[in-house]
Amino acid sequence: MCLGIPGQVVDFIDPAEHIATVEVSGVRRSISTRLLADDPVAPGDWVLVHVGFALSKIDQAEADLTLDQIRRLGKPFEEEMEAFLETSIV
Repeated sequence: MCLGIPGQVVDFIDPAEHIATVEVSGVRRSISTRLLADDPVAPGDWVLVHVGFALSKIDQAEADLTLDQIRRLGKPFEEEMEAFLETSIV
């Protein structure tokens, strides 16, 4: 199962290359925000992250709802979180 995990942008490592740090459930990873170049993200913004890429911007309410629903999935959520923890583009 492939899911987009909500992550909050914490900082930019390399703005010119669209590399940001996001936090998901207390874990920080480097991701690419290049796919959102037409709708730039800033620290504090929420994004859906999949395999090291921000796919779309979302708001806090959608992030909370999505995280809650993913947690209810149980094992698939654990597998997706493990994949997230192993994935970093830097």
